[in-house]
This record gives sequence, structure tokens and C-alpha cells, in this order.
Amino acid sequence: MKVPICYLIVIAIWSTTPLGIVWSSESVSPTMAVMLRMIIAAVLGTAILVIFRIKLPVSNTAFRLYGYSTLGLFGGMTCGYMASTYVTSGFMSLVFGLSPIFTGLLARRILDEPAFDNSKKLAMMVCLAGLAIVCWDKISLSGDSYIGILLLLVAMFFFSLSGVLVKSVNISIHPLATTLGTLYFSLPLFFIAWLITDGQLNAHQWSVRSLASIAYLGIFGSLIGLIAYFFVLQRLATSTVALSTLITPSFAIALGAIFNNERISHQLVMGALLITLGLGIYFWGKRFSLQRIKL
Repeated sequence: MKVPICYLIVIAIWSTTPLGIVWSSESVSPTMAVMLRMIIAAVLGTAILVIFRIKLPVSNTAFRLYGYSTLGLFGGMTCGYMASTYVTSGFMSLVFGLSPIFTGLLARRILDEPAFDNSKKLAMMVCLAGLAIVCWDKISLSGDSYIGILLLLVAMFFFSLSGVLVKSVNISIHPLATTLGTLYFSLPLFFIAWLITDGQLNAHQWSVRSLASIAYLGIFGSLIGLIAYFFVLQRLATSTVALSTLITPSFAIALGAIFNNERISHQLVMGALLITLGLGIYFWGKRFSLQRIKL
């Protein structure tokens, strides 16, 4: 039962994370917001590690795992937070929903997984068509939305690459140890990113909603969420874990509309449906084609 529960936790947290990122960056600079989030997670995680006497491996293999995980955490989060000032939370979740496609392409190259069959190629074209519709709508509404779109695509690439590389490391390690090792590796990078892009506190400008969002993301998004993510990633195929992105965009779009008054256009709905359809073809298209051949 641990794997299904952790999988549901990942879906719930990832559905609320985009809105939390947007809110946390309302009055706090994006790089400061993400750094504070990671500091909270690291402090709480270290306390849990000490209390329960969980071992933190320091071998070369463990360091390689932490380094690969940092690609997704630092690269994905930094670009994602910077994109939050240009795009809505629902759009963020929708773009990240394409990660299974990127993950499959990278897994083919890195893990030598089978090449895309015709159904997966069709799925990729349908998803890209949906993404094109949504991106065109965002750019037409706001001239600088393309900056957020590019940042999100880079963030998704780092996230997908990290997930594939993590699967290539053969090591038995506690999920909390993986989470903390990744946080320890990435915190100096978050600090450098803050110094370069901002370097100022401006604490008097911070709102209660931004601080509450940072605390929520630090506790749930960066600690509990990462522990659950690494737990299921160790026990399920990379593509199966990425399947959660098929579910989260619809929840994230709804939450953004209800709690943040985000606009849901016809183009957004059409693009979301195409992306969801494409992901459905990606995961189940081959199975349906085989069943049709048998019939």
C-alpha cells in the first residue's frame, strides 16, 4: 500500500505546487522564494534524519545520485519559479504535463529503452499540437509570455533528464536520504542564483500569502513530495511515475481559476484536451492497437 499512497501524495502535491509557486513569487523574488523553500525543507529533513537515525550515504555512487537529482531540483525549480512571473499556474502544470514525452525520448538515448513506435510518434505530434495552441494563445494575450514558455520548457527538460539519470544509478538508499543529499547539493546553487539575479531581501514587501505558500512548498513540495517522488521512482518505471502528469494539469488549471481568478480560454481548453489525448495515446495506444490486431 505504500507505493499507491505515495503516488497519490505526489499527484496531490504536484497539483497544488504551480499555484503555490505563483503565490510565493507575488511579493518575494522568485529566486529568494525557491531558496527559502529549500532551506525549510533541508532544516526539517535534517531534523527527521537525526531523530530516526537514517543513514546518509557519502559514497561516489551516492554523490552521483545527488548530482543527477540536483539537475531536476535546481534546474527545474529555478526556471519554473522565474517563469511564474510570466505565465499562469495552470499553464505551468500543462507544460510540465509533457514531461513523459521528453522522458521517453531521453530514456531512449540514455537508458537504451526501445525506440518510439508509431503510436508514441502520433502521441508526440498530438501533444506538440496542443502545446502550440496553448502557447499561441498565451503569446497573443501577453507579448512577453514567450519568456515564461521558454523557461518552462527548459525546466521540463531538466526535470525529465534528472528522472532518467536517477534511474541509471544502482544504489539502495532511503528516500529521505536522497532528498536531503539533493537539497545539500542544490542549496549553494540556489544561493548563487539569488545573488546573481536579485541579491536583496526586501522583507518588508513580503505578504502573508507568499510566506504561507513558501512554507507549504517547503514542507510538502520539497520535503514530503520529494520523499514520496523518490520512493515511487525507485519502485516504478520512469514512464509510470511520469504518468502522474496526465492527471495534475486539470486539477492545477481548476485551482488556478477558482483561487487565483486565472482565465480559462477556449484555446487553453482545446490545447489541454489535445495534450491529455496525446498522453493517453502515448501510454495506451500500443495496447489498443495490439488488441485490435487480435480481434
